[in-house]
Amino acid sequence: MLRENFNDLISFLVVAKERSFTKAAAKLGVSQSALSHAMRSLEERLGLRLLTRTTRSVAPTEAGERLLHSLGPRFADIESELDALGEMRDQPAGNIRISAGEHAMDYVLWPVLKRFLAGYPDINVEITVDNSLTDIVSGRYDAGIRLGEQVAKDMVAVRIGPMMRMAVVGAGAYLDRYGIPATPQELQHHRCINMRLPTLGGKYAWEFEKAGHELKVRVDGQLTFNCLRQRIDAAIAGFGLAFVPDDTVREPLASGQLIRVLEDWCPAFPGYYLYYPSRKQHTTSFALFIDAIRFQQ
Repeated sequence: MLRENFNDLISFLVVAKERSFTKAAAKLGVSQSALSHAMRSLEERLGLRLLTRTTRSVAPTEAGERLLHSLGPRFADIESELDALGEMRDQPAGNIRISAGEHAMDYVLWPVLKRFLAGYPDINVEITVDNSLTDIVSGRYDAGIRLGEQVAKDMVAVRIGPMMRMAVVGAGAYLDRYGIPATPQELQHHRCINMRLPTLGGKYAWEFEKAGHELKVRVDGQLTFNCLRQRIDAAIAGFGLAFVPDDTVREPLASGQLIRVLEDWCPAFPGYYLYYPSRKQHTTSFALFIDAIRFQQ
């Protein structure tokens, strides 16, 4: 029975994690109908309902949740062992899965990966770009990338980037029309380009600090995005002020497309860290990746 169920159990884990037959089928490289048939067959052999299906979603039942939490770590261990076998080859090989936010991907991770992968053609890297605070353990990622203040205390954290600063920027035409804010509180009277938080669905409150005084300001405006590039483009187009990492707007600031305001309210803060569970055993490929991405001051 184990051999009969093995592939179906792997498929179940993917469906339960993705909460979608469409996404799971794409990830597994099979048709939705074949995947649905496999799940029905597994349930019939076990004599248990593992998944609750609706027209819009799928979720594990109580039995399905138990199976997910029981088998998930075991299959992860098997994958780790298979990756470890690859370390016995002359050329480092293996798979690395990483979760990173949009800004970290573009400005920290990808520049390093381009050089790293060129030197190790047998190491495969899968990256999920997600601005939410992904649980890398349940998501079966090898590591994640977050700002230092967001890394959980039970994780090993490796600094991979310099200190960061945020910048409030706007187009000259906008500032000529609406004026230059002298304090963060005055932003409440301006058109601001908002960012939608992926975790709770609310809008991000802009965070400032000066002389030890911390301040959060909730702003309003015509536009709200959940991505970085469009916020910058909207600011250049004159739709309002944007609050973005300063390294993303160096060129438009230098060219005069954007003007920075409230600079004295935007101090430096700890940048990005690569983090992973403290109990994780390093494969050679993962250790090489850590060495490649570690920040060199």
